[in-house]
Amino acid sequence: MQELTCFKAYDVRGKLGDNLDADIVRRIGRAFAEVMKPGISVVGRDTRDSSATLAAALIEGLRDGGSDVVDIGLCGTEEVYFATTHLGAGGGLEVTASHNPIDYNGIKMVARGSTPISEENGMAEIRARASADDFGPVARRGKLEEANPRDAYVAHLLGFVDAPALAPLKILVNAGNGTAGPTFDAIASGLAAAGAPTRFIRMHHRPDSSFPNGIPNPLLPENQPPTRDRVIAEGADLGIAWDGDFDRCFFFDETGAFVPGEYIVGLLAEAFLAQQPGQTIIHDPRIIWNTQDIVASAGGRAVQSRTGHAFMKALMRAENAVYGGEMSAHHYFRDFMYCDSGMIPWLLVLELMSRTGKPLSALVADRITRFPSSGEVNFRLDDPKAAIARVLDAYAADALDDDRTDGIGLSFADWRFSLRSSNTEPVVRLNIESRGNPALVEAKLAEISALLTAGST
Repeated sequence: MQELTCFKAYDVRGKLGDNLDADIVRRIGRAFAEVMKPGISVVGRDTRDSSATLAAALIEGLRDGGSDVVDIGLCGTEEVYFATTHLGAGGGLEVTASHNPIDYNGIKMVARGSTPISEENGMAEIRARASADDFGPVARRGKLEEANPRDAYVAHLLGFVDAPALAPLKILVNAGNGTAGPTFDAIASGLAAAGAPTRFIRMHHRPDSSFPNGIPNPLLPENQPPTRDRVIAEGADLGIAWDGDFDRCFFFDETGAFVPGEYIVGLLAEAFLAQQPGQTIIHDPRIIWNTQDIVASAGGRAVQSRTGHAFMKALMRAENAVYGGEMSAHHYFRDFMYCDSGMIPWLLVLELMSRTGKPLSALVADRITRFPSSGEVNFRLDDPKAAIARVLDAYAADALDDDRTDGIGLSFADWRFSLRSSNTEPVVRLNIESRGNPALVEAKLAEISALLTAGST
């Protein structure tokens, strides 16, 4: 038996023809059905060329394992999360590689109630059974049906905002030729029917498996200029962009400036606490000071989680948190099965702008000044462990706080950094923040970058 290498910490991701193909996906489906015993499994897929074929193989495996399957077709990952709970299914699987290169694909999975699956509650056994490929005869072949729960999903999302109270703002939306376009159109139609006067300008809207404008990953600085330039050209009040399966949502203010995710986390935390004082907010460990300061000032409780959707969702449930956010633009909501959504955040930001009469730039300006950050800087290194050790040798002894929740987090009087290895990519990720001193952020970024790359080719 050769263990499959497409399994990551909390999902499946692999290179087509290398460590992922239709046969492997079929085995994963069979293993999922046998381990999780879902009864009914919801299957969706993104717009990638390979996704339809892989989804068909996944469905075959699930049915061979005895699970009935509801195929909801082309959709975003969060629509699978919603449908799993809405339809009372015992499992949900989205075939997607999100923002990975075009020759990759994968599977995101949840259990009953849209709960995350990790090594501790099924992923390890699914991997072991799929790797062994030693399944017995098919005892019962599951049934297959198609469904489209999008109307119910839209109705649920519209419950997060007061649509008639929204201002007549002009919003530029960039779907990146991923799966976001059709789902966004359904939400926009629902807003209009509810009386919202918002005007939307669509960009790269049609799903296209060739990704003619590049793989949609707006977090990368090189991918941001088209959205920025269109916001400026159209005189839009706000710009929104999504990744391939739209579980992440990115914002551009009215000047076209990209708004880093950590400030959106703080903004949404403040909005929830204004309506529900004393609630718990979950945040990731990379950039934390702004969120912690906002939550404390608003009378809430901030709790830190490991990075990654499985860890965030589990802690959201354990703490009954009203909202959780990661700087990488994943946002989690108690009233959305504690799952992440790339559509709810822009609805909430639109409502905030409407209620306050302020542009997004004004809503975050003070926070960016008070807690400037570097953004996440990624390093591909010859010897990551040795590089991290050099940084620890240089800074750990003087740290006022040494947090190992996820990687390394060292805090000093007026600055802090987080350094961790990615769960899904062979990179080391660095984040630096300060108390009101952007020059210090730049200086420390240069220092730590030099230590990390010393000796690398």
